[in-house]
Parts: sequence; C-alpha cells; structure tokens
Amino acid sequence: MQEPERGPNFVMGNIILTVCVVMLLFMGSLWEQLGAGALVLWMVLAGVGMYFIMGEKSNPNLPD
Repeated sequence: MQEPERGPNFVMGNIILTVCVVMLLFMGSLWEQLGAGALVLWMVLAGVGMYFIMGEKSNPNLPD
C-alpha cells in the first residue's frame, strides 16, 4: 500500500501544535508574563494548527 503524501499544510499544522505543547509546558511562567493572553494565544494557535491539519482531509465517500 502506498501512503498518501502529506502537503505543506499538514507539516505546518504539526509545527504549530508542537509550539502549543511547548507552551503548555511553560504555561506557568507565560501566565505570569502575559496573563490571560497566554491562554488566548494558546487557544488560537491550537485552533490554527488543527485547521491546517484537518484542511487536507477530504473524503468524498463520506455521507452528508
């Protein structure tokens, strides 16, 4: 079986989600520096990362 090729959006999404994981590791110090903005920034980055990853998923065989 041949695996489907992953496009640049998939790679970019994984990079962004990796940054989100690193942000979670340092959320305590980020919270002290940015306040609630750290949480908002994390949520925005996680959403953008998931958008890039899920953007390439298209299966026309799925029911509506």
